[in-house]
Amino acid sequence: MIEDDPLYRRRRLRLVEALREKGIQDERVLEAIARVPRHLFVEPALRARAYDDVALPIGLKQTISQPFTVAYQTQLLEVRPGDRVLEIGTGSGYQAAILCALGARVFTIERHRPLLERALARLEALGYRVVARCGDGSQGWPAFAPFDGIVVTAGATEVPEALCEQLRVPEGDRPGGRLVIPVGSSHQQRMVRVRCTGPGTYETETLHVFRFVPLVRGSDEARRRQS
Repeated sequence: MIEDDPLYRRRRLRLVEALREKGIQDERVLEAIARVPRHLFVEPALRARAYDDVALPIGLKQTISQPFTVAYQTQLLEVRPGDRVLEIGTGSGYQAAILCALGARVFTIERHRPLLERALARLEALGYRVVARCGDGSQGWPAFAPFDGIVVTAGATEVPEALCEQLRVPEGDRPGGRLVIPVGSSHQQRMVRVRCTGPGTYETETLHVFRFVPLVRGSDEARRRQS
């Protein structure tokens, strides 16, 4: 386990207050933001900006989402301890760490192997355990379905049907699975939450505007094999 720095802890607490002022109300999500050391998920040269509410580059034309976006998507997921959550787009590993801090069992897919390997090394060093693979996240991970939550950290042109089909059906006092995904053009998307309300039935909410890198079908490795 990596020892945290008091300076960064103070900056995280200031970030939490800023997120609360911006409308994040789930105290469990805010507590997770306060616990996870975001500065360890960014490049060393950018650590001074780790607790600014901005997205930062992580290489391969990808970014670590701004903290508000991470908190907003996580709040929409309504994660409960023990939930099975699938993340599409591991990136730096920060979102996965937040989900782990909330007590979720995390499954994560990343199409860029170098990013995935770096993220897994960070997560392991911090004591967060996830199940991960490199591949096409747009098809989900049927082998581990159904999921209580699926979060997509890249912009899609439409909601993938395969992801909806992997949401848990409500049973007793256990709610149906939730899919949180940004949908729109390459320039901007609206956050969409899909709830499974029964076998093959869903309820969709369209929410605020965001801007994400695009969701690309297929992994980098598969693309190289085809070229």
